[in-house]
Amino acid sequence: MDYKTYYRPSTINQINTMDYGLSTINYHITLQNIGRRFNRDWIFRGIDHTFNSPETYAILGPNGSGKSTLLQVLNGSLSPSAGTISFFKGDELIDIEQVFQHMSLAAPYLELIEEFTLTEVIDFHFKFKPYKAGIDAAAVIDILGMHSSKNKAIRYFSSGMKQRLKLALAFCADTPMLMLDEPTSNLDTQGVEWYLSLVQQYAQNRLTIICSNQEHEYSFCDHRLNVSDFKS
Repeated sequence: MDYKTYYRPSTINQINTMDYGLSTINYHITLQNIGRRFNRDWIFRGIDHTFNSPETYAILGPNGSGKSTLLQVLNGSLSPSAGTISFFKGDELIDIEQVFQHMSLAAPYLELIEEFTLTEVIDFHFKFKPYKAGIDAAAVIDILGMHSSKNKAIRYFSSGMKQRLKLALAFCADTPMLMLDEPTSNLDTQGVEWYLSLVQQYAQNRLTIICSNQEHEYSFCDHRLNVSDFKS
């Protein structure tokens, strides 16, 4: 997934004026007999599950089991091969084309715009997603601890710096759904502690879904779903 998929320019003004009401509105995602296959091979099938806010969920399984594929189905970037997925804001059904407005995502396959500086990436991202209360561009840079790199192009960032940036953008956006795929990929021990601090501060009152096979990334989750249980 690249930035052109994740960001949709026609909705900038609409998103900037949205009021999610995170503390009062329940968001949920319902899967009915969901399956996904590539060619003739089923990655998973027969998943019936409901994800409710403000609960936290871990999608588990070994490498290659289909965790990331399921997450892409859950965030609307990949269509299921079988079954039905529905997104709800309270009792209101959310159109699949509008789902991206309600969620933030950090994943290895989500690209950053390499030509942009750190400041430009932050400004660009938050034209499409509202800041959480009390957060602005300067605060995001503070959270990242990257003051000396604010005018540096992203192509010069290390893999760890890029991962931190992806996480900060996702956590600091005021969206009711938060999805993270292998969140501590390319992070050192200090980076893992930093990630866990973000969870404590910015994952409250959100529907949070984490794909992982590293327990430190999901140990706090309320519920766990193992993709290996849904192999054909």
